[in-house]
Amino acid sequence: MLDPFILGAALVNGITMGAVYALVALGLTLIYGVLHIINFAHGALLMLAMFAAYFLFTRLGLDPYAALPAMAAAFFALGYALQRWIIGKTSHGRDENVLLVTLGIAIVIENLALVLWRSDTRTIETDYVFAVVDLGLTFVPVPRLVAFAGALVAAALLWLLIARTDLGRAIRAVARERQGARLVGIDVEHIFAMCFGIGTAVVGAAACLILPMFYVTPQVGNAFVLVAFTVVVLGGMGSFPGALAGGFVIGIVESLGGLFLGETLGQLGIFAIFILVLLFRPTGLFGARA
Repeated sequence: MLDPFILGAALVNGITMGAVYALVALGLTLIYGVLHIINFAHGALLMLAMFAAYFLFTRLGLDPYAALPAMAAAFFALGYALQRWIIGKTSHGRDENVLLVTLGIAIVIENLALVLWRSDTRTIETDYVFAVVDLGLTFVPVPRLVAFAGALVAAALLWLLIARTDLGRAIRAVARERQGARLVGIDVEHIFAMCFGIGTAVVGAAACLILPMFYVTPQVGNAFVLVAFTVVVLGGMGSFPGALAGGFVIGIVESLGGLFLGETLGQLGIFAIFILVLLFRPTGLFGARA
């Protein structure tokens, strides 16, 4: 029989890791919820943000947590520009073109990173990287607890933005009926760019929260984005509470899978859940039928 303390430690580890996945998935679910496209550049943008935070720390001595506001603002501007002047201009309103354009952006960013920074693995060292908090059942690294809190705050802020602001009402109108929104005077292209910018800003913030506990390479985005897609599908496309819940479920399944099946097979449960959700509840946990 498995020791309850070991099981409890695995659950805590899964929840905190799930918060990291939820952080990455929040921006992805916002972009899908409004633009109704899968952003293949999401992982590459996360990698770029992690490199930016890494160099801010190593070159300027700026702590990743302190850099979070500036990173979020910079990547909002980058995301806005990408959607307004590259993705929007080259897709000509066709969703299949958007998929190809975002895939092309991802390939360009990843290969440019390989040229500039090679494939070396980089990490940072701060006073709190190896600090832990005793929760009774287990010791939890401080960066994971910060990421957990960051995921909750990010989800709450995004929900408030969508539910309580004029921009949020415009976003909901465009997501529901873009032509009708255009007829009542909403600048649909601007709203698209704002959504892509906000989704990318979340990626910039997530990079600052992930960097103290993870390595950086040009391929690091791939380690998160496939799981993030699963989180979005599980939680429900366009649902922020769903992204949080999906992240926690996936984190727990991965942690328990690693405990019972071993490290190499631990992620089998993630893709099993992905298939089951598509088969039996394609709208996800919090998704609504179109």
